[in-house]
Amino acid sequence: MAIPIVANTPSVSEHKTLRQNSDVDASTDANDIIDIEHVTVNDDPRQWIRTRKTITLCIVSLATMVSALASNIQNPSNFLIQEDLHATSSQISWTLAAFQLVQGNFPLLWSAVSEIKGRKPVYLVASVIFVIGNAALALSKTIEVMIGMRALQAAGSCAVMAISAATLADIYEPRERGTMMGIFYAAPLLGPALGPILGGSLSQAFSWRASFYFLLICGGVVFLSFLILFKDTYRRERSLSYRSALQRSLTSREPVRSSSESTIAGNEPSKDQTLVKDTEKQLYSSAVASTPGLDNVRLSIRDINPFPPYFRILSRKNNVLILIANGLVFGFSYCLSYTCARTLANVYDYNAFSVGLVLLCLGLGSIAGSVIGGRWSDRVLAKMMEANGGKWYAEMRLESSTLAMLWLPPSVIGYAWVCEKQVNVAVICIMLALIGFTSIWMYTGTLAYLVDANPGRSCTAVATNSSFRGSLAFASVMIAIPLQNALGDGGLYTVWAGILVVTELLVILVLRKGESWRRESEERELNTK
Repeated sequence: MAIPIVANTPSVSEHKTLRQNSDVDASTDANDIIDIEHVTVNDDPRQWIRTRKTITLCIVSLATMVSALASNIQNPSNFLIQEDLHATSSQISWTLAAFQLVQGNFPLLWSAVSEIKGRKPVYLVASVIFVIGNAALALSKTIEVMIGMRALQAAGSCAVMAISAATLADIYEPRERGTMMGIFYAAPLLGPALGPILGGSLSQAFSWRASFYFLLICGGVVFLSFLILFKDTYRRERSLSYRSALQRSLTSREPVRSSSESTIAGNEPSKDQTLVKDTEKQLYSSAVASTPGLDNVRLSIRDINPFPPYFRILSRKNNVLILIANGLVFGFSYCLSYTCARTLANVYDYNAFSVGLVLLCLGLGSIAGSVIGGRWSDRVLAKMMEANGGKWYAEMRLESSTLAMLWLPPSVIGYAWVCEKQVNVAVICIMLALIGFTSIWMYTGTLAYLVDANPGRSCTAVATNSSFRGSLAFASVMIAIPLQNALGDGGLYTVWAGILVVTELLVILVLRKGESWRRESEERELNTK
């Protein structure tokens, strides 16, 4: 498929200034490169009033919190489920593994659909699937049905995880995304923090099925919020899929004779020739209020195939390194909450509710890191732009992550040996809060970078990030208990501290080399067009 001439976020090498509004100077030169982030559109979401933007932010944040809540609300009830459904430990593990695998990789499909049909239809369909999955889970009579319904539940819950960051990219300028990403990402962090407490409380008060009835009600509220209050932020003029289809349509037409050729032939240019030329000018113009050609575009299978955009994201070295780094941080976090619950139950003899209270420290630290780290990210970006004469490139976003990198490995090592020596649980709470604060501070910056570095493909970039994240979380959970048994908490998390050092080095490498790598990738894509 031909790749349209679309510029990524402006880089210093291109001597472009990041615009502070959605107006872009018009041009009629067909060789101009489109800044797809700022193509003029009708009812531009970035020009919405603050109230409308806040409502959008609140709805997607609520939906992601409920989706994240579904990932671990079951954990306190595993023993009760095993007894009631006469299941084995291996089958219980598969209810967790199936959820992680589907939630990590199914977003690729949702992101492809959202880039064609818009955000709102995807949110609505996925919410219905989520509600159906929870209803079936609450009524499950066999463990096999439960495994399948956990996969269905994950398929519905992961849509909002996949495209919510793209929704925020639709309504916020790059200069404010760090802050908004930080606020937004606090919601899915609150879900895992509250999950064990809610799951344990509902199971003790009623039964293990109560957790899924609770999620069913939450899913219904989310569906109604999207149906009644949510206004779609998607604009096809800013979609690479539509622009690729339009360019393919134009290039497939019969070549048009130039005006000079028509004049020599003694004929005036035909109406169809003029129409094609006008459409080409509109396609390659850096500012169009509405591209008429896009209204008539019909997408083919290759336009909606999620894998070419997925592999295009992976074709860039800067993306791959950040995706690996994000996946390792998430895998570490999931391993930590899983093994910490086990340590607290076996060593400290805590019940499900008490375990949830301790894990809440990890969640609260993560929320603080997300909000403060996001604001710090925007502040650092603004200062670097000012020092650079107002010019901006995506890698500036990563500079804000370096502060948290200094503290993350020492915090992990501290947690490792506090648990190993069975120190008072208050110290464990402090170490968990520090780990949550520093790890999510770093993760917020790298996630915002993925969005900034892939304009027009932000949804696919986030979905690819979800795939890496879910796959590495699945792997980390599968090996967590054997390693914990063999090495103890001290050995296990000393190893994790070393892995996180390598992860930080990957981020620093992208910070130093990413801008040149992106420029090389852009040139290569243009040359293969």
